[in-house]
Amino acid sequence: MLVRIRDARGGEVALLPEVERASGVWFREVGMDHVADDPPLPVPVLHGYRDAGGLWVAVEAVGPVAFAAAEDLDGAVHVAQLSVHPGWARRRIGAALLEHAAGCAAGRGAGALTLTTFRDVAWNAPYYARLGFRALGAAELTPGLVACLEAEAEVVAGAARVAMRRDL
Repeated sequence: MLVRIRDARGGEVALLPEVERASGVWFREVGMDHVADDPPLPVPVLHGYRDAGGLWVAVEAVGPVAFAAAEDLDGAVHVAQLSVHPGWARRRIGAALLEHAAGCAAGRGAGALTLTTFRDVAWNAPYYARLGFRALGAAELTPGLVACLEAEAEVVAGAARVAMRRDL
């Protein structure tokens, strides 16, 4: 891999919305234009993740090509966003970012990584399952994950979302 994974630096944060916006191209290919058109995380929100120690980038000579934003949620570290620029896709950069997040989470004493994603999109739930995440049933959802799923349902109505967990 030609990229380095590390904490995001202040000047890089403003570049990350474009990475997220560009990564939406894949959703257009499966008829989910509404997801591709969803605005990226605002820079102030990204700064909040960074200030809390939960914003990591994959960088190479041109700058950030991917990022993961995460926060503490119900005893786990919740990956709120994982985006890889399409020009850098299919190089295991997303997997490397998740491994980095897992190491940081374990260092904080968290018991798991969690995330919410699309159940039936190939590079979402099936991809995360290959990386050791498992779909959670309704009885396993924490209050924070329920809140995430409810908030996402307002934005992506009709899309099957699922919460997933990877024990550390």
